[in-house]
Amino acid sequence: MTALRDYATTVTQPTLTGGQARYDEVVAPDGTLRPSWRLLAESAVQLTEADLRRVGGDIERFLTNDGVTYTYPEQEPGPWRLDPVPLIVDAAEWAPLEVGLAQRTELLNAILVDLYGPQRLLSSGVLPPALVFAHQGFLRVCARSSARDPHPLLLAAADLGRTAAGEWQVIADRAQAPSGIGYAMENRRVISRVLPELYRQAGLHRMAPFFQALRSTLIDSAPGHAPNPRVVVLSPGTHSETAYDQAFVASSLGFPLVEGSDLVMREGAVWMRVFGRLERVDVILRRVDADWSDSLELRKGSQLGVAGLTEAVRRGSVRVVNGLGAGVLENPGLLPFMSAMCELLLDEPLRLASVATHWAGDERSRAYVLDNLDGLVVKAIDHSVDPTGLSRDRLREAILAEPHRYVGQEMPPLSQSPTLAARGVEPHAVTLRTFTLRYGSTYRPLVGGLANVYEAGDAVSSKDVWVLKDRPETPDQGLMDVMALTNVRAPAAMMPRVLEDMFWFGRYAERAEDMLRLVLTTHSRAEDFRTRPHTAGGASLAVMMSAIQRLSGSPFGPGQLDDNFRSLLLDAHRPGSVAQSVSALRDAAQSVRDQLSPDTWHAFGWTDRAAANLTTYHYSHQVAESAGQMLTGILSLQGVTANMVRDPGWHMIGTGRAVERALQLCHLLGATATTRRGIDVDREVHQAVLSASESAVTHRRRYRGYVRLAGVLELLLLDADNPRSLAFGIAEMRTHLAGMPESTGSTRPERLLDDLADELARAEIAALTAIEGEHRPNLERFLAGCIGQLTRFADAVGELHFAAGPVPRSFGFATVTE
Repeated sequence: MTALRDYATTVTQPTLTGGQARYDEVVAPDGTLRPSWRLLAESAVQLTEADLRRVGGDIERFLTNDGVTYTYPEQEPGPWRLDPVPLIVDAAEWAPLEVGLAQRTELLNAILVDLYGPQRLLSSGVLPPALVFAHQGFLRVCARSSARDPHPLLLAAADLGRTAAGEWQVIADRAQAPSGIGYAMENRRVISRVLPELYRQAGLHRMAPFFQALRSTLIDSAPGHAPNPRVVVLSPGTHSETAYDQAFVASSLGFPLVEGSDLVMREGAVWMRVFGRLERVDVILRRVDADWSDSLELRKGSQLGVAGLTEAVRRGSVRVVNGLGAGVLENPGLLPFMSAMCELLLDEPLRLASVATHWAGDERSRAYVLDNLDGLVVKAIDHSVDPTGLSRDRLREAILAEPHRYVGQEMPPLSQSPTLAARGVEPHAVTLRTFTLRYGSTYRPLVGGLANVYEAGDAVSSKDVWVLKDRPETPDQGLMDVMALTNVRAPAAMMPRVLEDMFWFGRYAERAEDMLRLVLTTHSRAEDFRTRPHTAGGASLAVMMSAIQRLSGSPFGPGQLDDNFRSLLLDAHRPGSVAQSVSALRDAAQSVRDQLSPDTWHAFGWTDRAAANLTTYHYSHQVAESAGQMLTGILSLQGVTANMVRDPGWHMIGTGRAVERALQLCHLLGATATTRRGIDVDREVHQAVLSASESAVTHRRRYRGYVRLAGVLELLLLDADNPRSLAFGIAEMRTHLAGMPESTGSTRPERLLDDLADELARAEIAALTAIEGEHRPNLERFLAGCIGQLTRFADAVGELHFAAGPVPRSFGFATVTE
């Protein structure tokens, strides 16, 4: 039996949950495939559970390689989860849903315009004032005539569930800062790669035209229709649960991904900090909640937005998408009134129903909610209170105390779809998130969407959504041609924050690489000499272990040697560990994801798989094997950055890598070469240093295996042709600094670099290797001086190239509203 045949057998009779039948997305009650699946029966039915598990493994690998992450509720950030079985909707079934979504978004826009304008809904009694004014999403500072926008809602989303009868109902509207469209596109990209035959046979709508339409809409929405408007995507930062989604959208649309610190308010307009100058911003695609978007008039002390943004919107100098105040539309208390609001504002009946919802602010509805607490899902109208987890008695008390803050929803049993689980292919509940865009003069839903899979009430994975075409010649997304855009080159957008993240991207990449090489070198000696501590090799092992402690800043623990090596590779909380450097490297890359090639994330896939293997297998040789795999991943980043455009970001990566390599080299030599330990021990130590510095082959070829400190220092300090040498690093830093717009030849970083180069030029190997007792004081002073100069140089680079002005602060006075 194949997976779908087995699944069909289990759901031939309606699946009962709490005595209620569920609609199955694949199998009809009589056991036949639904129309959306019949065209794919030949390919789909042949898939076995083993096939699906293989596909599931491919999906996991692709998502890991692409660095797709999400923070699920009550969990740490983790990989995005995608089920291999798509949710399929045929054209006949999608057509009425598309009409309903377009009407609903038009209605939501009309509601938003009315609530911040004439307020007919309130004055006519259609909508209770308490439901609006008590909601956190209603921003009084936006309820002014000067702030009105006829189309504040350009992009909306809706979460839908299907009833037992197969009818779609709206569970929730998403208008504040709709997320998920990037995940939907990633799902499509992955599924098309792992199920290519099924994908090609399906004949479904591609999603790319919708993104093109979104780009066109954002550009066209600029106030005053500037000839070459600047559009940015405002993100709360890398710790947002949907950080990947935000970066994907920014990268796909070709707009800069910015944070609040990248923007500033000047002369009534919003500006972006670029290369020490300010560049006007015309449109902000906002992914920061509105009340966090302005520390002056909204949430005092917020650093996620732009101080004064509300005033800029009020003046019409910048367009915010969606408009500030759109969060009021996410109030579930509006759902019972949607039909009446549609009649009043659009003068037409509501086409797409919402789940049955009862607002407790109404006396009759409150009585119904209180009498049916066990059968309803009780929600707050906003995030000011949280009824989750309250006992029945406490929930009753909360509702009676503030009834206008609660609703009770009659959630129907959600439809189910085959899902690959640990026990096999099982039916799991699904919801559908749809997206609707105002394109031209109409609202157009994305033909597709993002499906979420639920288990025990919690979202556990996602599904790709396939909407089949009625005819092969039907244009994708129903768009014959996206509105033409002007072929004007967008100006560069390299903010100081981006340059800083690029700089640290280079530093953390080099720091991880150098520690991995040191671990590999030391571990190989541990394999040979851990049981022979009194030999020259055993003594050299102790020296290399002390070098690791110096470079990492954390001592070896009392446990087994392999346990310490594992800790250096896996423990992200251990200072100086590979895991800590890789974690910081990942954060820096995530912050500038829109600037980097997707291949960047393949490197993290290598390190993650290597770490997983090291966690699973506890053999000693696994330490070296996993460290080698991690090194391969980190080294692949050099190939990725080698293909970058030679812009200031690339120069900052190179600068960071060069300064970190120089610092690591000086620390390594300081830990190994400044003390004399005997000829045999020193020879072993010098060979280990050459190996850790990737210079052993060159040294062997040049000196024919004769290892002396003078030759080592000549190669690692003075040889301008050795990419691992200090001289080469100084030349690299000078080249990269020359490519920065602020560099003049006389800036502080360039002066410090010149001083370091002069100091190196004056160095004499004979003097550096001179011995006084057991120490080499000249070498020790020279290395300490280099470390200090390199540290001052790195600080000066930050002061010159990363300075972005003071952090915006609230003045602390009360906001005055009209």
